[in-house]
Amino acid sequence: MDVLKVSAKSRSTAVAGAIAGVIREIGHAEVQAIGAGAVNQAIKAIAIARGYLAEDGIDIVCVPSFTEVSILDQERTAVKLVVEKR
Repeated sequence: MDVLKVSAKSRSTAVAGAIAGVIREIGHAEVQAIGAGAVNQAIKAIAIARGYLAEDGIDIVCVPSFTEVSILDQERTAVKLVVEKR
């Protein structure tokens, strides 16, 4: 499964659609964000995706954690949000 990477400029509805699609297809998704703006967009997208999936009778939960990622040979801390069916 690919990681859905969210930036501060990501449209939350577009990310929500991607999350809902992945959940419907394989049952879980991993969302990654670096920075306060990106984490804000990711959380909003998960909330919107929950609404999309509720129409199909699917409830989701989100498990947050930190992960280290390498960007241009520099280590950064990202927030990893694992979204899965309840």
